[in-house]
Amino acid sequence: MASSLLKTSCALLLYGARVPGLGCLLRPAARCLAGVHKERRFLAGLTPWPWISPRAEVCLKGAAKFGRNVFIDDGCVLYMPDASARLDIADGVSLWRGSLIHIAEGGSLSIGADSHLQADTIITALAPVRIGARVQMAPRCALYPYDHGFDDATKSIIEQPLRRRGGICIEDDVWLGTGVVVLDGVTIGKGAVIGAGAVVTKDIPAGAVAAGVPARVLRQRGAGRG
Repeated sequence: MASSLLKTSCALLLYGARVPGLGCLLRPAARCLAGVHKERRFLAGLTPWPWISPRAEVCLKGAAKFGRNVFIDDGCVLYMPDASARLDIADGVSLWRGSLIHIAEGGSLSIGADSHLQADTIITALAPVRIGARVQMAPRCALYPYDHGFDDATKSIIEQPLRRRGGICIEDDVWLGTGVVVLDGVTIGKGAVIGAGAVVTKDIPAGAVAAGVPARVLRQRGAGRG
């Protein structure tokens, strides 16, 4: 837990970083002073604007909205080169080290309050992706709301159009284990749990525990293991 003196010092650095020309000096200083890796999470609560690490890469040409206490860690990439794309990150969201968010071709991404996306998460939002509140995503999860066309055997796959089936919706209080892949057209219902390494190709009902490739429902939470 950061001391009051440390918090005050970091807050002064972050407010000073709003002065043109000082950001490139004071934000890295606050980062170093705050400690190592997850010890830095408190930086997001020191100002009304999000903490975006000076070691993150950011290109946001579309409409972007950040809530309070948002934390974007070292090595993250927020790439939105399309002016028609949309990003909405609610209060208390954490995006941890090395995660890649790519929003383009009119796609959108919304992440609900107090959701946490652990290291190396990949979301390629070329269609709508909605992540609810209090969602927990373990490291190396991936969300892909599109697919490549391949039906025309006379053309290479790279020449064929992308296909979309409505995007991805992950409702509130969902837990995705390490390495889960969620494909286009899928809704994962409120309170569901998806086991590590699963590939989710179809809807998962609320409160279900699912695993496997492709993912299938094993039981409902609270029903015991049988």
